[in-house]
Amino acid sequence: MDVLEAIKTRRSVGLVSDKPVPQELLEQILEAGTWAPCHHRTEPWRFFVLTGEGRKPLGEVLAKIAEKDMDDPSTEVNQKKLAKRMKKPFRAPAVIVVAAEPADDPKVIAKEEYGAVYSSIQNMLLTAHALGLGGFWRTGKPTYDPLMKELFGLPKDGEVLGFLYIGYPEKDVPASARKHFNDVTKWVSTKEGLKG
Repeated sequence: MDVLEAIKTRRSVGLVSDKPVPQELLEQILEAGTWAPCHHRTEPWRFFVLTGEGRKPLGEVLAKIAEKDMDDPSTEVNQKKLAKRMKKPFRAPAVIVVAAEPADDPKVIAKEEYGAVYSSIQNMLLTAHALGLGGFWRTGKPTYDPLMKELFGLPKDGEVLGFLYIGYPEKDVPASARKHFNDVTKWVSTKEGLKG
């Protein structure tokens, strides 16, 4: 698939089948992630591929995180909510957890390390799309909870940055539109160009 076509036609696919994703396809996705640009060549991305029962601990931690915001987790309503949280990782046959581990180097800016990992995520989503797979990048408050960092054994300055739910799409992905680039671009060709 042409790279521009992949960029323009990739969509978040939240509805995928239970059909397992072959390991060789997951490996292609991961390899694409390692070719993202990164300052100082630090390669700060860390990947955890969850399949089968390997998804269960993620569900358990999502439930523990949700419990923290409940007055009484034991109520019937809250127990149903927690059970639903525990099932979330099973929405796709493969979940790639993407984390950042900034390099321990005074020259390295942590924000740039995160930027590299976000670029890595885009590479992986585009590759999944090009391989005929659907991908959905999930984030949200639980992503950054200390319990999540603990689950994946990340160091103090490490951080989970998202969950890529990967599988075969259940239905066609609808077309979408974006603002024209001129709506968000200022062309500067003189030294005064940024003024006014």
